[in-house]
Amino acid sequence: MQLCVSYPKAAQRLILRSSLDWDRDVLPREVSDTQAWFDVELPGPTLELKPCLREGAQVTWAKGPNYVLTAHERDRGLWPYFFGDERGHVSAVEQVDFEGTTRSIRVYHPPGYAENTLRRFPVLYMQDGKNLFFPDEAFQGNEWRVDETMDRLDRMNALRKVIVVGVNPADRMRDYTRPGYQAYGRFLVEKLKPLIDGKLRTLTGPEDSVVMGSSLGGVAALHVAWQHSEVFGRVACLSSTFGHLDDLFARIAAEPKKKLLVYLDSGWPKDNYEATNAMRDLLVSRGFRLGEDLLQFSFPEGHHDEASWGGRIHLPFQFFFGRAWRSQRGER
Repeated sequence: MQLCVSYPKAAQRLILRSSLDWDRDVLPREVSDTQAWFDVELPGPTLELKPCLREGAQVTWAKGPNYVLTAHERDRGLWPYFFGDERGHVSAVEQVDFEGTTRSIRVYHPPGYAENTLRRFPVLYMQDGKNLFFPDEAFQGNEWRVDETMDRLDRMNALRKVIVVGVNPADRMRDYTRPGYQAYGRFLVEKLKPLIDGKLRTLTGPEDSVVMGSSLGGVAALHVAWQHSEVFGRVACLSSTFGHLDDLFARIAAEPKKKLLVYLDSGWPKDNYEATNAMRDLLVSRGFRLGEDLLQFSFPEGHHDEASWGGRIHLPFQFFFGRAWRSQRGER
């Protein structure tokens, strides 16, 4: 099996260590300025390994847990980092103006972002940005713990690293309902996404651009993805108030199917369970297929609050960014 390890200006120094013998160097078969290719033999279904940098007698191990390679894994690329923090970094608040309205954002940068500059990342745009990262900003002090969840899934080797942009609405009712979500969608498409793509190392296509929200934020997310599917090709809607101050049922029923991946969920009872099921059934009637381009879950005793949403965000994260899901879809 061939494994490619990418790291800036260090390919000549890259080696592997593995659970076959943690003290033995595995040398690359081929190197370039920024990549090293290794032939790896698996003794069974899995093998633990770790990229290292060798400088004479000194060996520096990559940060984070061991990578676990599986015998039939299709995605065989690693982008290690050796000197940075093992936790992601959340930026300071930034103000973004568009058509006379100012909205604030914070950006989560995954571990290793600053060090391994060869890598580009998909981007997740999440609504209600003040509820995502810090309890002192969040509604009633309850945050979604987005950064902690992303960091944990990364340590599990469960997903590809992701940039997360938390977007705070200027006026929640206006931005997340009809007709105001038209202007809000333009803000994301015409202003914020070009700004993020221009400043950060992003993957810019619709298959790598995800919009997500809960409650009214989920309604706004689906509107943005449906209206601008050539820009945002993935959408997650948690406990969304479909049919309340929006025209999504009528539009989706009347318009051609869009090229989207859609994640829906809700709790039960009193968590927009019926509206979510109705949206699922409408999407299926329009040609979406459960388990392929549509994923939906219902959570007994799930509540309409940040704690419930934060406890299950790992599911859409894995659907959109999971190593196995992306590999199955032919995505890197």
